[in-house]
Amino acid sequence: MGPPPASDDVKIVIMRTVGGEIGSASSLAPKIGPLGLSPKKVGEDIQKATMDWKGLNVTVKLTVVNRQATVSMIPSSSSLVMKALNEPVRDRKKVKNVKHNGNLTLDQIIDIARQMRERSMAKKLAGTVLEILGTANSIGCTVNGESPRDIQQNIKDGEIQIPEE
Repeated sequence: MGPPPASDDVKIVIMRTVGGEIGSASSLAPKIGPLGLSPKKVGEDIQKATMDWKGLNVTVKLTVVNRQATVSMIPSSSSLVMKALNEPVRDRKKVKNVKHNGNLTLDQIIDIARQMRERSMAKKLAGTVLEILGTANSIGCTVNGESPRDIQQNIKDGEIQIPEE
């Protein structure tokens, strides 16, 4: 057991968790135990911070300063698309292999792309929109009633215009 961390030392822990559920303390302990935090208390903080993402896999960023953990969300494109579908909350233990066959509008996709803009590698917003359309395709939902692949092709051909920012 080493000395306690310095008082102004900032530690960042990033982890995937299921929104709105208390992660098991045993899975949190190896990550935050050495920082001098109680896994049970941090698990409850994560649950409070992710309540409106209930049942979705989300990435959580824990910033630890002076042995106080603050929880912030890092939304992934798949969880943003799932949230935009407004599907009813499902019981993860009972319902498996769920099909996400909802329909989104292109405006919703562009809004999600704007939220993901700083994490995207694309040069323009149109490239980020193509990334989100690819995510929508792998989730299995449609965009404007047609396949996301068709809309991607229309954007590449220039038939659909995406605003610059």
